[in-house]
Amino acid sequence: MDRVATEEARAQLMQQNEEFRNLAAQHSDYDRRIEELGSRRFLSPEEQEEEHRLKKMKLHLKDQMEHLVDEYSTAVH
Repeated sequence: MDRVATEEARAQLMQQNEEFRNLAAQHSDYDRRIEELGSRRFLSPEEQEEEHRLKKMKLHLKDQMEHLVDEYSTAVH
C-alpha cells in the first residue's frame, strides 16, 4: 500500500474507529513522556527503565494501529 493510501486509511480510522483513536492517543501520550525523559541530561536507573518500557509499549501500539490500517485497507479494496 502506498503512503497516500495509508494516510487516508489512518484518517478514516481516526474518524470512524474508537479503538484506533484510543491507540493513537495512548501512542501520543507515550511519545510525549519519552520526549520528556529524553530531554533530561541524566536519567535515574528507574527513569531509564521507564523509557525503555515506554518505547516497547509505543512500538506495540504502532503495530496494533498498523494492523487496523491493513484490515481497513483490505476491507475497502
